[in-house]
Amino acid sequence: MRRPVTETLPTLLDVEASGFGRGSYPIEVGIARGDGSRCALLIQPQDEWTHWDPEAELLHGISRARLQREGYPVEQVARWLNDELSSLGKAYSDSWGFDNTWLSLLFHHAGMLPGFRLEALRVLLSEAQQALWSDTKEALIAERGIHRHRAGDDARLLQLTYARTLSLTAPLP
Repeated sequence: MRRPVTETLPTLLDVEASGFGRGSYPIEVGIARGDGSRCALLIQPQDEWTHWDPEAELLHGISRARLQREGYPVEQVARWLNDELSSLGKAYSDSWGFDNTWLSLLFHHAGMLPGFRLEALRVLLSEAQQALWSDTKEALIAERGIHRHRAGDDARLLQLTYARTLSLTAPLP
């Protein structure tokens, strides 16, 4: 039996990138807010950001040409993140190591400091939630037809997975 989750959900953040490893950079950042709404911005690559992994493009479906055409300057994306997240103090990521590195690069090139902390999502999860996580996430992808590897959708998927695993493991009154 599921117990409804009535509290505000944690804010989740996800970053899509040009690839993994040395030379990679953020190309899209998305958040899922505590009220369940989501937003994502594409990021214009800096001139010195040249690494491009065609396999990563196959996953997220975002071309470098599209980023140059539709992406926002790093300063605008950093300001937006601070506007969205500073009052909360923190956001959570399931890929903290990668996402934190890419956010640091974004803020460095924007000449700004983040007004929030990025924390690992796992600090919020009980052992019972962790045990249910993978199957629950896959079920939500199938149920909702979620398009993976886009930052806003992935952030919302994490948030939905958190809420469902919480409701499945919460003690009944």
